[in-house]
Amino acid sequence: MNLSVGLAQVARRAPGNPAILWDGGRLSYGAFEDQAARIAGALIRRHGLQPGARIGMAMENCPEFLPVLYGIWRAGMTAIPMNAKLHPREIGWILENAGAPLCIVTPKLADALGGLAGLPPVIATGTADHAALLAGEPVTRVAGAPAGPAWIFYTSGTTGRPKGAVLTHRNLTAMALAYMADVDGVGPEDIRLHAAPMSHGSGIYALPFVMMGAQNLTIDGFEPETVFGILARHRKVSFFAAPTMVTRLLNHPAAGAADTSGLKTLCFGGAPMYLADLERALALFGPRLYQLYGQGEAPMTITHVTKSVHADTAHPRRTDILGSAGFPRTAVEVAVMDADWNELPPGEAGEICTRSDCVMAGYLDNPEANAAALRDGWLRTGDVGVMDPLGFFTLKDRSKDLIISGGANIYPREVEEVLLRDPAVLEAAVVGRPHPDWGEEVVAFVVARPGARTEEAALDRLCLDHLARFKRPKAYRFVAGLPKNNYGKVLKTALREILSGEARP
Repeated sequence: MNLSVGLAQVARRAPGNPAILWDGGRLSYGAFEDQAARIAGALIRRHGLQPGARIGMAMENCPEFLPVLYGIWRAGMTAIPMNAKLHPREIGWILENAGAPLCIVTPKLADALGGLAGLPPVIATGTADHAALLAGEPVTRVAGAPAGPAWIFYTSGTTGRPKGAVLTHRNLTAMALAYMADVDGVGPEDIRLHAAPMSHGSGIYALPFVMMGAQNLTIDGFEPETVFGILARHRKVSFFAAPTMVTRLLNHPAAGAADTSGLKTLCFGGAPMYLADLERALALFGPRLYQLYGQGEAPMTITHVTKSVHADTAHPRRTDILGSAGFPRTAVEVAVMDADWNELPPGEAGEICTRSDCVMAGYLDNPEANAAALRDGWLRTGDVGVMDPLGFFTLKDRSKDLIISGGANIYPREVEEVLLRDPAVLEAAVVGRPHPDWGEEVVAFVVARPGARTEEAALDRLCLDHLARFKRPKAYRFVAGLPKNNYGKVLKTALREILSGEARP
């Protein structure tokens, strides 16, 4: 079923219920449905586009995002949401790669894209062209199979050009149902706060809330003061945050006195959450944290650590589980496999693979990447991990980040966890540097907390107290910050490039 049908059903039974909220305004489900239907009509009749067309969306978080998304789906077309923080040339490359005949943007993006040659027509929200979209002849029904493409998610491209993961209506429906099975039940009184980019996980998590007639609250940009204010004013608020966003909340001066009673669920994922930060978050927010592990190719839905597991302080393996990626999601298979797709036994490290209705249809026009990543419904995640006999999975690292020194495997996250035990350390990232005798050696990039300082000798002692000697960093780089992509993931490729430009000591 086309996902826009769910919007029509909610609008029919509860047209006056609030659907989209923002600072100073709200849109009812009846108005949301009307806008989506009219956008669909304008795409077909005014712009002459055919079902199957791929429409770019370069939009900051705003109340217009969801009507545009559902309007594209109502027209039988495919949405390509792109992070608004991408460079204009990156946006241009994606639009060209996808063959998009049109791109809908927010005003700041229109200005940034204005001087770029070769772009398809661009429509900015708040303009006469956008008003014409909202004046189209409504499309109330759409033909479309569940296997049809709905959303093309372009990977972050940290090791080359991004690839377009094609997510179908069935993929996203399965994701929405898994949310309600595993994370929370959703009703009209629930609010999904969009503090992270709606082009990414936050926007995908809007879908179960629309499906159930709940409310979506959009804010432009993540600021801890704004989030704390919303949690104090509203009830039953859920939101998605990358770990870097969670630590910003924890480190904010208002954190200790903030009223967080309006929080229902804080879903976090997209990068490791270190145990020290997780314990601080549980102390601040209470048992309302839900950890998810997923990726664009299997949106938000591979493994999880539920709120109840976070709250179970008596579990004998609690620390191990909280430091893991958790257990397989509902109706999701997860296995650790070797390079030949053979399943490995518990305790043996290999590549995490998953199979479910959430797994993408494939990468857009990329048969070579599809052959490497997909087989018999299984998806290779690119993450190295192990399965515990109890059934939970622990990620070691991205396969490309594994360090092999003297023939021994060293997983950077294990070293990073130890470095973060130093109360003066805010962030740490560990990478391998080529070594003529050992193959690679460990180098740590360390960011100190504001006003604090640490020394190499102290970190060395810490590592030697908790790790085998061969795993400890052979060099430290104390830096003001770590390079990150637009989703908050540390760019270890950039760190390795920094080392490659240095003369060996």
